[in-house]
Amino acid sequence: MIGYLPRNKGEAAKAMISHVFIGVSDFQRAVEFYTQILSELGLVMKFIEPENHLAGWVSPAASRPLFLIGKPYNGQLAHPGNGQMVALLAKSREVVDHVYASALSLGAQSEGAPGLRPHYHPNYYGGYFRDLEGNKICVCCHDPV
Repeated sequence: MIGYLPRNKGEAAKAMISHVFIGVSDFQRAVEFYTQILSELGLVMKFIEPENHLAGWVSPAASRPLFLIGKPYNGQLAHPGNGQMVALLAKSREVVDHVYASALSLGAQSEGAPGLRPHYHPNYYGGYFRDLEGNKICVCCHDPV
């Protein structure tokens, strides 16, 4: 079983990730998709550089971690990785449900409807989808009801 046991509330605020970069081939379509999804999670766009095919979102309460999308730096087409997934934290189970439904309405493909996943821990509630380019995304909440 994977545990989620922060030692104290302050520990949950410490970030171990600087940024996550998702490679996309259709930058404008990805910007539209992620702007909708990430705003529903309370994230705001920190910057967009259309000429560089790069955009980033962040929590208004912190400068990191950043969620970035862009065309791969090597100039090749983006491809989703096998076994890779980004999990985005939601403040409630209702937000998980809403973001999952929004993603599917925007063209994402389901990889698992929202629900409890007690094999991770008793309060783990998550929904899984593949974005418009096939990247696997999870939206989850660790809090009890």
